Amino acid sequence: MSNKSHSPADAPLVIAGVEYRSRLLVGTGKYRDLEETREATEASGAEIVTVAIRRSNIGQNPDEPSLLEVIPPDRYTILPNTAGCYTAEDAVRTCRLARELLDGHDLVKLEVLGDEKTLFPDVLQTLEAAETLIKEGFKVMVYTNDDLIIAKRFEQMGCVAVMPLAAPIGSGLGIRNPYNILSIVEELEVPVLVDAGVGTASDAAVAMELGCDGVLMNTAIAGAQQPVLMASAMKKAVEAGRQAWLAGRIPRKRFASASSPLSGTFF
Repeated sequence: MSNKSHSPADAPLVIAGVEYRSRLLVGTGKYRDLEETREATEASGAEIVTVAIRRSNIGQNPDEPSLLEVIPPDRYTILPNTAGCYTAEDAVRTCRLARELLDGHDLVKLEVLGDEKTLFPDVLQTLEAAETLIKEGFKVMVYTNDDLIIAKRFEQMGCVAVMPLAAPIGSGLGIRNPYNILSIVEELEVPVLVDAGVGTASDAAVAMELGCDGVLMNTAIAGAQQPVLMASAMKKAVEAGRQAWLAGRIPRKRFASASSPLSGTFF
């Protein structure tokens, strides 16, 4: 069982042996242009930024603007992801391409989708891809459903972080099964980060109040009416949710408990 504790002095987020101050991870898709991508990423305070290798130019197309011009690798940890992959074979090939393009970079976010409508993960294909990638020396952060047993299996395989969905990708529905997420947080030793389904700042705060180590989002920021402002809000929400978890909330009760009790009064 996890030994994560409510220590009043927060420790940094550690993924694959590297420490990060920010617990908000952001994506780079769906923005109006590269400038908006840059501004929103900066406002989020994120240090880890995901890049969809199949959809973003990070050098494959030398005649087109590169995402790395506004998200430089010397400032951010680039997290290549396998968005758009529906088979283990495609996901593994995409990670190999990312490692080649990023000069041996081995930290990747693995997602293998099983359905075009819901974008739910294909767990069997994801397990197969994770096994191959880990054998090849990749450090795998894995997107999966909110199933405790599967989450534990990914941890046992050697994934460096487990990223259960809160709701379908891009849905903005928030944390649909908080007790499933809580069970995963309580049982795993590796970082647990909510991935997919966050719609607004309160959703991010709830994820952190459950004890998650971080939150990854893209659509919630990029799809907002004012993405840069939403990025700033998400930064604050993640920080507030983390502090609330560290502080330890009061228990829920059915009846009132006066803030200023009558016992012990002078008159």
